[in-house]
Amino acid sequence: MIGNPWFSWSWVTENSDLLATRTGQHVGLTLEAVAIAALIAVPLALLVVRRRRLAAAFVGVAAVLYTVPSLALFAILAPLLGIGRTPVLIGLVLYALLVILRQTLAGLQSVDPAVLDAARGIGYGPVQITVRVRLPAALPAVVSGLRLATVSTVALVTVGVVVGYGGLGQLMFEGFRNNFFRAEISAATLACLLLAFVLDVALWGAGRALTPWTRRRGA
Repeated sequence: MIGNPWFSWSWVTENSDLLATRTGQHVGLTLEAVAIAALIAVPLALLVVRRRRLAAAFVGVAAVLYTVPSLALFAILAPLLGIGRTPVLIGLVLYALLVILRQTLAGLQSVDPAVLDAARGIGYGPVQITVRVRLPAALPAVVSGLRLATVSTVALVTVGVVVGYGGLGQLMFEGFRNNFFRAEISAATLACLLLAFVLDVALWGAGRALTPWTRRRGA
């Protein structure tokens, strides 16, 4: 097994261009999927937050979609949308949608009714209440949802290899196909872990910067 180590720095340096290309594909697909899901989920949560039955229905539908195995979902989408990036992107958006929608609704519904009554008492209309009260209160939950969705999407992108677009998953698949070449598989796996960590820390930092009042409250 000496000739097939679990990690080889020489393989990384010799294939740095390929590793960078696959990582770039992985990052781009992850960020695009999470961004699209957020653009759908946050306005949708704002729309249904005061309609609890409708909110429960949307979360229920999203939850059903989330239970579909990613391998099966990509396989279902491929005949409809073709092989490549598009079916993977749509599948990732569907998975990220539930996480962000659920967290956003939880944040919006956690606002103290007394605070909402006070806002109405000083003349705030529905739009002002949403922008100045509900959204700031829900922002930590939204950021939490984005972090969860991003980390899970980084993992799910690799499954996209079944329809021809898997980012770092391509390297993993090629490693298995090349007589279980461990260095290739391990390098791709470690790159995924590092990518998930970096994106999670970046979102955590952005969340802290956008919600300074939570730090003051904690102090």
